[in-house]
Amino acid sequence: MTDEKKIIIDQDWKKEAKAEKEKLSKENKESQESSDQQSQQLPDADFSVLVSMLSTQALFAMGLVAPEGMEDKIKKDLKLAQFNIDLLAIIEEKTKGNLSKEEEELLSGSLSQLRMAYVTVAEK
Repeated sequence: MTDEKKIIIDQDWKKEAKAEKEKLSKENKESQESSDQQSQQLPDADFSVLVSMLSTQALFAMGLVAPEGMEDKIKKDLKLAQFNIDLLAIIEEKTKGNLSKEEEELLSGSLSQLRMAYVTVAEK
């Protein structure tokens, strides 16, 4: 006589595992789509965004702004910082008389702060 062992597979377990796998797959897909939508949402293109973008680039080049966890690894590039500040100065010069009061104040205030920061960083 041969002792054959029967393997009994619980069909309910297989169904539950498959359902859970599909659920996780769906959740991951939805999460990825949500993340993609958030990263694709850009602000409206306007003057303040342009000034902010160039200001941020200058601050980054001066080492005053860094991605999280990278604060100690950022190399300062004062030439790049000066370039971005100069770009803002050119925009100020070329748009004189064509900006709203708020836009003028944003641009002149940003330039003043960046220039002071540049002097402070350059002296170190």
